Amino acid sequence: MDGFILFKSLKKDVEFTLKSDPASRNKFEILLTYSGVHALMFYRFSHFLQRHKLKLFARIISQLGRLLTGIEIHPSAKISAGILIDHGMGVVIGETAVVEENVIIYHGVTLGGTGKDRGEKRHPTVKKGAIIGSGAKILGNITVGENAKIGANAVVLCDVPNGATAVGCPCKIIKTKKEI
Repeated sequence: MDGFILFKSLKKDVEFTLKSDPASRNKFEILLTYSGVHALMFYRFSHFLQRHKLKLFARIISQLGRLLTGIEIHPSAKISAGILIDHGMGVVIGETAVVEENVIIYHGVTLGGTGKDRGEKRHPTVKKGAIIGSGAKILGNITVGENAKIGANAVVLCDVPNGATAVGCPCKIIKTKKEI
């Protein structure tokens, strides 16, 4: 059953990549050459091991994925199927992060903690349809709303509403859904 779910998630990741990345040409090419897809495969296997209480093996697989792809995803993170990590080098997704479906994450993005929080939820939640620009840092137990856009190199320390655009360091909301 779990193997079927892993395969189904991979299929959704590849299909979403094909739909969302104008440079992608076919599913076979994506499977062979996209480091974001490879990182998600390592993540999904390490997450499976983590859920089955094989934490050391989960971390080993996670670190192997990081070594091979340049993308670090903690095995305990919760990532839905249908994600695009485009040009993923330097992406870091923390232990309690949640990423919903149809999210696009560009290179150098951090979904991390602030270093001062303790407890169950220390990392961001990214709702479906969000786009996170290159180099953005989203830190702490905050929420990036559905279909929100985070500009390149933004530092996000507060919630971003659904459909909003956030840019800058620290980020400012420059456009909300009502203005679109």
